[in-house]
Amino acid sequence: MTAAEQIQEQVYPAPIKSVERGSAAERAGVQPGDVLMRVNGQAVTDVLAYRHLLSQGRATLEIARPKEAPRVMTGVPGTAQDHHRLMLPSAPSLDDTFTFAVEWEDPGLEFEEVLFDGIKKCANKCDFCYVHQMPRGFRKSLYIMDDDYRLSFLYGSFVTLTNLSEHDIQRIENENLSPLYVSVHTANQDLRQDMMKWWRLKVKDPQAVQIRSMIERLDSIDLYTQIVLVPERNDRENLDETVEYLSSRPNVISAAVVPIGLTSHRTNLPDVRTFTREEAQDTLRRLNVWRKQFLAERGTRFVFPSDELYLLAGEPLPAEEEYEGFPMLENGVGMIRDFLTEALPELPAALPEPRRVILGTGTLFAESLDRAVAPLRAIEGLTLEVRAVENKTFGKVTTVAGLLTGRCFRHAVTPGEADLLIVPPTTLRYGTELMLDDVSLSELRQELRMDIRAGGATLGELARVILQGAHSSGPQWGMSAHAVKDTALPTGQAARGQA
Repeated sequence: MTAAEQIQEQVYPAPIKSVERGSAAERAGVQPGDVLMRVNGQAVTDVLAYRHLLSQGRATLEIARPKEAPRVMTGVPGTAQDHHRLMLPSAPSLDDTFTFAVEWEDPGLEFEEVLFDGIKKCANKCDFCYVHQMPRGFRKSLYIMDDDYRLSFLYGSFVTLTNLSEHDIQRIENENLSPLYVSVHTANQDLRQDMMKWWRLKVKDPQAVQIRSMIERLDSIDLYTQIVLVPERNDRENLDETVEYLSSRPNVISAAVVPIGLTSHRTNLPDVRTFTREEAQDTLRRLNVWRKQFLAERGTRFVFPSDELYLLAGEPLPAEEEYEGFPMLENGVGMIRDFLTEALPELPAALPEPRRVILGTGTLFAESLDRAVAPLRAIEGLTLEVRAVENKTFGKVTTVAGLLTGRCFRHAVTPGEADLLIVPPTTLRYGTELMLDDVSLSELRQELRMDIRAGGATLGELARVILQGAHSSGPQWGMSAHAVKDTALPTGQAARGQA
């Protein structure tokens, strides 16, 4: 094939990050920086298609070695939204290719990205979309309206299914991309269209927007579903209708119920509000009726309210066993109970030297956290304060801890007033000390003139950070949807919950 013919063909070059030692790829001379062009003569769109072709037994891989450094459109390395795309420099370099074959053997390639053809974008304009409520000035990846079924399978991201083509649907079925995580919101088709307002020009298949038809067509695929509740829209009787329908489908494993998350940045967006305490209590009463019925009839509670609903209602959290293994943990369902499962370690009677510690958290969780750490206040020499930090970036209406930014802590903490400030691990980009607004903990340490650490993912870990202080082994990374998705969005309403 000539270079000109290659250009006309749709190819998705996949940059190779590393080559396993002793692998078939290394033996063939493949090097990091090379790119995968085709497998068995076919263009490959993502790592799933790559694995699927390998699973057929024998595969011939075509590799290109660019003559100049590839140019990439960078996303956020190491996250679900990481989707660099290589731009090959010129036609002659495409001729510089070679092939090698494997038979029932992993070639030993690790790619820079999991998606080679770019991320699939959302076809909706939901009243409650978090991306539309983002203030300006953040890194570009936070404004990506992703709705990609491949990321749902790989990372558990929630998708709406409305942007699927017939080819996508067939691929999900043929490759058994199960489970998927689906944002249903309501089983009432007219109401769903009114709430989600999909762009007709972005809908590839009119059948894809029919949520009941899609759930029933994907009957061989396990589905974890979610309902983002909007007061006086899809709650009350509409919620009952949705729960009743979802529970009737054998392929629907469970349903998470999450209240709408809002910011103060809703210019030119529909007028919506958060739940009152009485409305949250009514929602829990309805769901508890269903949960008791499902447990008696099916051995599972099936529908799981998020932690935020319990906090809004002022109701106690369920016991650990009621979360049934925490299948929806990263959607804010059971995160607090999971945090509390590891009890406090044995506490010393006193500290070797006095220490002032501030635990910064969102206004919604502050009261619960204060009760959890109360026993530590008996330690002589430890001054411990749980500080409810107002969100200065997204507004007072945003109360979850994971959406706090460096700016929020700058406003909430006076320089030098403590020896140690502990921030929620969900405020940090996974594997880094960067917050949502790209303020680093190092910057905050200098500005606030105190040590700053990330708290632990459990109460026990948090206590050890408090007690060890500056002698801590380092940041404790919380595994949550905030971290994986590189946003603190429905990760406690992290970004998953607002699809």
